[in-house]
Amino acid sequence: MKIAIVNDMPMAVEALRRALAFEPAHQVIWVAGNGAEAVQRCAEYTPDLILMDLIMPVMDGVEATRRIMAETPCAIVIVTVDRQQNVHRVFEAMGHGALDVVDTPAIGAGNAAEAAAPLLRKILNIGWLIGDKGNRVRSAPSPLRHSGSRQKLVAIGSSAGGPAALEILLKGLPRDFSAAIVLVQHVDQVFAAGMAEWLSSASGLNVRLAQEGESPQAGTVLLAGTNHHIRLLKNGTLAYTAEPVNEIYRPSIDVFFESVASYWNGDAVGVLLTGMGRDGAQGLKLMRQQGYLTIAQDQNSSAVYGMPKAAAAIDAAVEIRPLDKIAPRLLEVFPK
Repeated sequence: MKIAIVNDMPMAVEALRRALAFEPAHQVIWVAGNGAEAVQRCAEYTPDLILMDLIMPVMDGVEATRRIMAETPCAIVIVTVDRQQNVHRVFEAMGHGALDVVDTPAIGAGNAAEAAAPLLRKILNIGWLIGDKGNRVRSAPSPLRHSGSRQKLVAIGSSAGGPAALEILLKGLPRDFSAAIVLVQHVDQVFAAGMAEWLSSASGLNVRLAQEGESPQAGTVLLAGTNHHIRLLKNGTLAYTAEPVNEIYRPSIDVFFESVASYWNGDAVGVLLTGMGRDGAQGLKLMRQQGYLTIAQDQNSSAVYGMPKAAAAIDAAVEIRPLDKIAPRLLEVFPK
């Protein structure tokens, strides 16, 4: 993979170079010391992947991500030395289309290969995504008949660009919204708690991590909180599972949507937002086949028109809507 590094700290650049050297197939094609230089270099030679720092002179990583995704889009991973202090910046960058975030590898302290592993694992997954190897046939679980009870659920999936999209969508819903909400966002578990806190503060809703064994409830927004997949079980509770282990999207939106199609005993709406790849499209189609309303974000309002496009291509979405029209539609479906 052709990789660019955007970082103004020579020690961080060297740490990234040494981490990447553990995988000979990766090639560093250029290094930029600030966001403005990265935007220019990206226009001249667009890499497969950019490892983007957040705090830099001239132009920071958030603005550089926004500019690059608007002008010469490519995969971007945010690399930070202090995720706790930068949590809002991390999710702002992801809102502009950054795919993921990882700590700067601590090469030189202890086992170098072990320190490089988290970064290399994310790059491997992104290589599968941008190579579209996620395009495969999935076997659908045997669905149950729904009883028509009055339980209400909104199942939402998002990836690149998702944090900002989720903020806008959730801001459009009242605190006493009558349906339970479960979110599946492609984000590493070490950032999930920070994302839940950020979304709660930004939207005014009660957003927290989903706990093993609990049931979705109106008045609470539950965010998938581990690198395992989240499923709805037959008894209506949520569970985390490592299966399927070969699923490159973690947590997988398809896995959750499929479980809703199989086991939710009430009314539901499936919503697929901005993101790279195809995750969620097949699951959304299963929800539609069960008679549920399914909504995909439109191209103009998507930071990355991958997952919604995949859903539209297989006729999984009953409706395709701009982001700012999704919350009003949910309020029409589930009024107070």
